[in-house]
Amino acid sequence: MQQHPIARLNTTDWSAVAGDLDAGGRAVLPGLFDERSCAALAGLYEREEGFRSEVIMARHGFGQGRYKYFAHPLPELVLAIREVAWPYLVPIAHGWHQRMGLDVRFPDTHRDFIARCHAAGQRRPTPLLLDYGPGDYNCLHQDLYGAHVFPLQIAVLLSAPGRDFTGGEFVLTEQRPRMQSRPDVVPLGQGDAVIFAVNQRPVRGSRGDYRVTMRHGVARVRSGRRRTLGIIFHDAA
Repeated sequence: MQQHPIARLNTTDWSAVAGDLDAGGRAVLPGLFDERSCAALAGLYEREEGFRSEVIMARHGFGQGRYKYFAHPLPELVLAIREVAWPYLVPIAHGWHQRMGLDVRFPDTHRDFIARCHAAGQRRPTPLLLDYGPGDYNCLHQDLYGAHVFPLQIAVLLSAPGRDFTGGEFVLTEQRPRMQSRPDVVPLGQGDAVIFAVNQRPVRGSRGDYRVTMRHGVARVRSGRRRTLGIIFHDAA
C-alpha cells in the first residue's frame, strides 16, 4: 500500500532533495500522491465553495487556461503539506539565503511565517488548483505576491500524462548573468511532486556564489485535461 502523502514527506531523503535543488533548482518527489488523492483534489475544481477567486489566464496575458485559489480554511491535505514540509524546507531556504547574502530567516513553524505575512498585509491564501484543456499553456512566471516570499514551492501533477492529457510539460528556465536562458523540461507522472525555486537560487562559480533567476510555466496541452495542485508557502497581499 502506498504511503499517505504526509508519511511520504516524513520518510523522504531530504539531503538528496537539497542536493537536487542545489544542482538544478528543482527536485522531484515521485508518487507523493496516490491516484485516489489526485482524483479527490482534482475534482474540487468543479465546486464553487472552498475557493476565494478564479483567474482566466487569457484575460491577464498569463497564457490560456484557468486556476482557482483556495479560500481559508484550506483543504486538510493542502494545509498539512504546507505545515509538514516546512521544517524540511527551511534549512534549505536558510542555506540559499546565506549563500546569496540575504538576511531574511524563517521561523520554525509555517503558522508563524503565515502570521508574519498577515501582519504585513499578505492575508490571501495562495495554494491553488490549475486547469488546462487542449491548447492551454502557462507563460513563464514567478509566484511572488508581496514582500514576504519563501524561496521554494511545490507543484503536484494530479492528472495522468498519456491517459488524461498529452503535452503540458512542466518547464523551468534559468537566467544566469550574461548568458541566455536555459530551459529544463521536468518529466512528471500522476502524483509526482516537484519542489522548485520561486525566484532566485545560488549557484557556485569560480569566484564564489552568484544568483540566478528562475521562472516556471507549462507547455501547451495538445489533448485532454491537465490539473495541478500548486502549494506556495507565502500568502498574498
